[in-house]
Amino acid sequence: MQTQPSLGLSQRQQLTLTPQIRQALHLLQCSSQELALEIDHALAVNPLLESPEDTGDSAGSESPESTDAPPLSWVRPGARTVTDDIPEAAAAPSLPDHLLQQLHTTRASERDRLLVGLLIGELDERGYLSFDPEALSAQLPRGLQVSATEWRVALRLLQSFDPVGIAACDLPECLRLQLEARAGDWPKPVLDLARKLTGHLEDLAAGRWGRLCEQLGCDREELEAARAALRRLEPRPLRAWATDTTHYVVPDVLLEAVRGQWRVVLNPAAERPLRLSPDLTANLADAGAARGLQAQLVEARNLMHSLNQRRQTILRVAQSIVLHQQGFLEQGVRALLPLTQQEVAQELGLHESTVSRATRLKYLQTRWGVFELRRFFGAGVPTESGEAAAARAVQALMQDLLAAEPADKPLSDMRLAQLLAQRGVTVARRTVAKYREVMGVLPANLRRR
Repeated sequence: MQTQPSLGLSQRQQLTLTPQIRQALHLLQCSSQELALEIDHALAVNPLLESPEDTGDSAGSESPESTDAPPLSWVRPGARTVTDDIPEAAAAPSLPDHLLQQLHTTRASERDRLLVGLLIGELDERGYLSFDPEALSAQLPRGLQVSATEWRVALRLLQSFDPVGIAACDLPECLRLQLEARAGDWPKPVLDLARKLTGHLEDLAAGRWGRLCEQLGCDREELEAARAALRRLEPRPLRAWATDTTHYVVPDVLLEAVRGQWRVVLNPAAERPLRLSPDLTANLADAGAARGLQAQLVEARNLMHSLNQRRQTILRVAQSIVLHQQGFLEQGVRALLPLTQQEVAQELGLHESTVSRATRLKYLQTRWGVFELRRFFGAGVPTESGEAAAARAVQALMQDLLAAEPADKPLSDMRLAQLLAQRGVTVARRTVAKYREVMGVLPANLRRR
């Protein structure tokens, strides 16, 4: 059978997203911080757009009293002059900078500094160096030969820096490095037993006390002393460096109590109002000027329309969530009800993906704190009353039970299920285990003290 190319016409339906729809969907899923960057970019590239905040126009600026008021300013502590610059917190040094500063205070040679610098760049997010340093020889300049002894010297130098335990190959070595650095904190018998115990971490985590006492030749009291020494160490040396600069969440939606009822309003502090520049739009009457600005005028209007759609969608979704979660507003997380994005989408006549975008990184200010809108969605768990309870409400009940459990006899998953049943929440043991893992709680045998 032979085939030959041919031309033909056919009709078919296809959904095509216009640039305006793509822009609206993109802005809807942006957080308030991401939206601010998008608006800043639009203000930079489109001369027809301007922000009333930048021009100094506001509702209060029209009154005679406000025209004579001096602008807000900051006074630097210890200074006699007033400046309009807002003081900013100094950025904390990064981990590489912290380690390099310590390296420059040593008497290491330039060759050793080069090797230590390579090792610093290969640390993982825990602060470990999980491969043989000699593998870095390929990154050295051609013709530079480094022996295994030199690599060991460079590694040992790096391991002497702060934070203690840095550049270990694994967890046991990380703990041993910290024991060596803090040898004076414990008696020598406890320190020696703790060093041996680092080679039996799996048995220690499983609570096999009899087996450990037999293998290490100690009694239970000595084992507890060594175990307490290990618990004072840090298994992840970079834990303090893992957190980046603190980003404060600005709630997109606020709750106001009006005549005994909750009213949902958008947060003005999260808004970035835009308008068309009156000076430039006045020149569009000139046909010559209009040709150069017409495309930018269309872009500006589309952006403002998309921003208005974003505000209205977020407000509608938040209002629907608050309507369904009245119990949460009065009693907190334990009163959350099951709610799905599909239910909200059907109620508002929206697509489920639109609700997902409208709740991504959008926050609601409540009397119990600031919550992401997505936290109000969740499947239901049956109760004795016939009504379902939200999974997060069940987790909150579990948290109360775990906080009150005896240290020497922690609650098993089966016991947690029984206690929840006594409170009217019927869940299976495997469901309790699933929620416990989501909450980051260890099994009962690992929680025993």
